[in-house]
Amino acid sequence: MRETARNLTRRWRAGAAAAAMLALTGACQFELRPPPGQARPAAQNTAAADSPAPEQSAPGTFDEAEFQEDLRTAETATDDFWRRHWTQLFTGGYSSPRVVGLYNGRDPRSAPLCGKDRLTPDNAAYCPSGDYVAWDAHLMRSGYARGDAWVYLVIAHEWGHAIQARLRRGLVSPAAELQADCLAGAVLYGSADDGTLKFEEGDEQELVDAFQIIGDKAPWTKPGDHGTAVQRLRSFSRGGENGVQACFS
Repeated sequence: MRETARNLTRRWRAGAAAAAMLALTGACQFELRPPPGQARPAAQNTAAADSPAPEQSAPGTFDEAEFQEDLRTAETATDDFWRRHWTQLFTGGYSSPRVVGLYNGRDPRSAPLCGKDRLTPDNAAYCPSGDYVAWDAHLMRSGYARGDAWVYLVIAHEWGHAIQARLRRGLVSPAAELQADCLAGAVLYGSADDGTLKFEEGDEQELVDAFQIIGDKAPWTKPGDHGTAVQRLRSFSRGGENGVQACFS
């Protein structure tokens, strides 16, 4: 995905989403694994290291500058979407959560506090007590090595939890994680409609692939927290096809 000034019609159609879900059924891998032929890098426990090294698809292919640019674009586009559309959707005013951004979950001194606890490795979170969003550097770089759509999905999802915290309780679904997936779909495709994001070739397949990784069997979730890969993709595509309102019906 890329920041753009050119409008793009929403392209996630029900038929394409259904086909993607069928492709996922019975064929899901949920762990963050290095590509074939590459070992997972060892944890770095030196105080000088800002974050663990990324898992790369091939030596020398990880572009740190592009990674940082995509992080900034995902944060800006997501915040911009909610600023543009809040008053059309909800009462009251919109306020942005604080963006802590990348942290090194493998260094307890680096991981931010949420209440009395520090955020864990290979996690991404919205912290209600601090009203901030943050994502583990290893998680984000590992996913990004498989496709840049990863960071847009993770950031839009966690921002969805910040949105839930700004709503009256009756609007927040008991299946809060699936609702956050739906809001992520609404934001990414809505931003494309607004002309602030452009979907590039391969981005939609990268989104489908991401849901193979971040279902309930991912290392940082408990069973029942997030839903299966198929459930999550279904929720995401519902928001992408029908907008924010579909996430509250």
